[in-house]
Amino acid sequence: MNTDEIKQQIFNGLIDIAPEVELDELDPNENLREELDIDSYDFLSLLIGLNESLGVEIPETDYEKLVSLTDLVAYLAAKLDESR
Repeated sequence: MNTDEIKQQIFNGLIDIAPEVELDELDPNENLREELDIDSYDFLSLLIGLNESLGVEIPETDYEKLVSLTDLVAYLAAKLDESR
């Protein structure tokens, strides 16, 4: 799975938790939770959805590493490469 496909999976999850978001206006390097004005529960829901759709286990200890869209894409790409 390439980074564009991973980003699309993230966007699908974001639409579920924040349907009003303008995905094309997201700054990939900004804090995703702040930019979308979502709480920790919504962010956790996003991560759980990504786990289900991509089959990538995201341990709670890694949550703090996942601040921006760029962070999330890179993290998931690395995890998917590990699982090959």
